[in-house]
Formats: sequence, C-alpha cells, structure tokens
Amino acid sequence: MAQRPEAKLELPKNAVRLGWVSLWTDLGAEMIAPLLPLLLASMGTSGATWIGLIEGSADGLASLLKRYSGRLSDRLPRRKPLVVAGYGLASLVRPLMTLVTAPWHVLIIRLTDRVGKGIRTAPRDALLADCAKKGQEGRVFGFQRSMDHAGAVGGPLLAAGLLQLGWSLPAIFALTIVPSVLAVWAAARIDEPEVKQRVQSSLPDQPLPRRLRSFVWIVGLFALGNSPDALLLLRAKELGAPAAALPLLWSGLHVVKVLSARWGGLWADRVPKTRLVLGGWLVYALAYLAFAEVRSLALLCGIFAFYGLYHGLCEPAEKALVKEMAPAELRGQAYGAYHFATGIAALPAGLIAGWLWQHYGASAALGFGAAVAALASALLLAWQAPKQPNLAGL
Repeated sequence: MAQRPEAKLELPKNAVRLGWVSLWTDLGAEMIAPLLPLLLASMGTSGATWIGLIEGSADGLASLLKRYSGRLSDRLPRRKPLVVAGYGLASLVRPLMTLVTAPWHVLIIRLTDRVGKGIRTAPRDALLADCAKKGQEGRVFGFQRSMDHAGAVGGPLLAAGLLQLGWSLPAIFALTIVPSVLAVWAAARIDEPEVKQRVQSSLPDQPLPRRLRSFVWIVGLFALGNSPDALLLLRAKELGAPAAALPLLWSGLHVVKVLSARWGGLWADRVPKTRLVLGGWLVYALAYLAFAEVRSLALLCGIFAFYGLYHGLCEPAEKALVKEMAPAELRGQAYGAYHFATGIAALPAGLIAGWLWQHYGASAALGFGAAVAALASALLLAWQAPKQPNLAGL
C-alpha cells in the first residue's frame, strides 16, 4: 500500500513533546524577561550595564555547562534524565524572583535558572537530532524553535494583561510556577528507549570533525556581537515607549519568530542551509543599523518585526548543519560545543554592548553588533567556498 504523502511530514513524538516542553518553559521565562528593566528601575538602577551583566553572565555560565552536559549525554544510556533535571531546576528557582530586593538577587536567580538551561540544552538538541529522520532535521528543529517562541509570545502578553489589571511585579513572578510545573510534566513524558553507552567513559574525548569545529567558531564570533535582546527594549524605553507596551513589543517580536522558525525549518530541508544562515546574519546586521538610527517609536515596532526574521532563518539551519557534520555517537558533544561557542561569547557580548551603550550611546553599541555580524558573514562565505563547484573554466 502506498504511503500517504502527509505521513512523511509527521513529526516524531519526542519532537512534539519537546516542543510543548519548550512552549511552557518559555511562557514562564518570558513573563519575567521584558519586566527586568522595570524591576531594576524599582531598585534604583536602570543602567544598561546591569542588564548586560545579568543576561551576559547568565548565558555565559549556561554555555559552560552545555559543553559538559552534551558530552555526558553521549556516555549515558539515556539523555532524558539530564533534560528533565535541567527543566526541573529552572522551574524551581524562577518563581523566587518574587522575593528579590537588590540587583544581585536578580543575578543569582538568573544564574541558577541558566544552570538548568546549561544542563538540558545540548542533550535536548541531541535527542531531537536522534529522532529526526534524514531530510527532516530542519522541520524538527524549526518546530521546536517555533514552539519555544510561541511561549515567548504568550508570556509577555500575559504579563502585560496582569500589569493592566494592577498586579504587582512580585505577584506576576510568583505566577510563573504554573507553566514551570507544566514544563516538567511534559518533559517527564518523553519516551526515550535505553541504549548502549555511546562512548565508553574510560576513553578520552573523541575530537569533532575539523569542518564542524571551524563552523562552530565562526558562529561563536557572530555571537560576540549579539547583545542581549533586553537592550532592544531599553532602546524602546529611550524612545518613549510606556511600561505596559514593553511586554507587547516583546511578544510581537516572538510572533515573527514563531512564523519564521517554522518557515525557516521547512526551507532548511530544501535549500543549502548555509544560505539561510548568511541571510539571517544579513537581516541581523541591517536591523541593528536601523535600531541605531531610528527616532520614531512606530518605526521601531517595524524594525522589531524585521529583526525577528533573523532567528527563524538561522536557528533551525544552524542546528541542522551541526547534525549533518557530527558523527551520531558524538551528537551530544557536538551540540555542547555549538552552544558553548555561542554562549561563552554572551558574557563579553553583553558587557561590551552595555558599556558602549552606557558611555557612547545606542548607536555605538548597535553598530558594533552589525560590524561583527558582517565579519562573521565574510568568514562563513570563505568556510563554504571549498564546497562550491569550480567555475574558473566557464
């Protein structure tokens, strides 16, 4: 009997379940993220330096753990325990944001939250790669990213609605326990069969392919100019956006990410993935230049929507490229290296952007990000050159 055409398009069950885990997790996380500038302002500080320090150091710590958790997941019979533990830790500490009274309290909670992210991310992506059929990688990663961003749409909308109803920031933060519990419940439903040890723990780490390592370093360079998105909300605040509009702006950005991630995932299975990454980096550079020069709040909203395309073009394509170049027995290590390179750049990226913003203004900080994106794009073009046909004789 001929296979139904739509059957080829069905996503693996674990991909669907991990998508729901991502949705609930980001729903809770993004109820908090757009309110951080307001929270810090209530403590007597509204500087970009604190935002850069908190977000950059949190992501930097997570990146270190991603490297080792990915390797560990290659050596364990199952990846699921690391995934559940990572989501569980973040779920436990996130509601504690309701108790903070000083900026360093925010820093500690965000660091602990990111420890959970560091534990779960590389094993989760390796698990997604394990369950994706050949030619389906873009769709699998695109679905996960779109569900992640869908949670990021709902979180700010919910926060904005609660602010309008008169809820305090601590009360909103306490409510994040609900999506946190749902995320852990969904993670526990992952059905991963036990397999043999992928790499014997007594053996030294096996090196990743050279081409994969060079790709990871180029992506890491791009991340060095990728400042925290929270700074873009600070830009909106500088242009006169009211407090209640910040969660709405954040939510609108993630609506574009949802749509573009699904589209980008489908295209990543049909066209050269490197082209999508280059296209996304070009969008990023143009958006940052526009953010630097914009003076109209209405125009800023349009730039936010354009900027969201960058995430949809790059995220599924980059992760699908990693799977293509990584041996099956080293997928956890490969995704750990990928997330390590992109995440370890987050701390200097956040500090550099925050310092430039504080001392030289938004144009300097955003212009730096656009320049680094242009440099990384040039290196990626050189990286893919050996795979192009020789046209010298044409």
